[in-house]
Amino acid sequence: MKLTSEMQNEITNALSRAAASRAAGDIDAAWNALQRAHVISQPALLPHLVVHRAMLSLAVAQRDGKEVSGQLLRLALAPVGHMLGRTPWGNPGRSNVSKFARAPLPDDVARLYAQAGVEVK
Repeated sequence: MKLTSEMQNEITNALSRAAASRAAGDIDAAWNALQRAHVISQPALLPHLVVHRAMLSLAVAQRDGKEVSGQLLRLALAPVGHMLGRTPWGNPGRSNVSKFARAPLPDDVARLYAQAGVEVK
């Protein structure tokens, strides 16, 4: 699936906020921005992988072994999930949440999905 330009812009903005927060030492804000980017990127494999790569980078920088392992596993499983249509919609993408767990979509993200024709099953 191809993301709408609005979705791409939201992901780009969230990744930029994550990078700026990381540079400023605000790791919680960086993770929050990455989680938002993750949920928005879920309908399309390549942006989804880009977000997990950014999450892996932050986990490595923090020397968080559990998160590094979790992100490596998610990078490996995301293509399989996309091929099988088994996306855990709304999942924030962190290792402290099951990689198979769904979560409610924020209202604005649900609107973006609807506009893009993404069916959350």
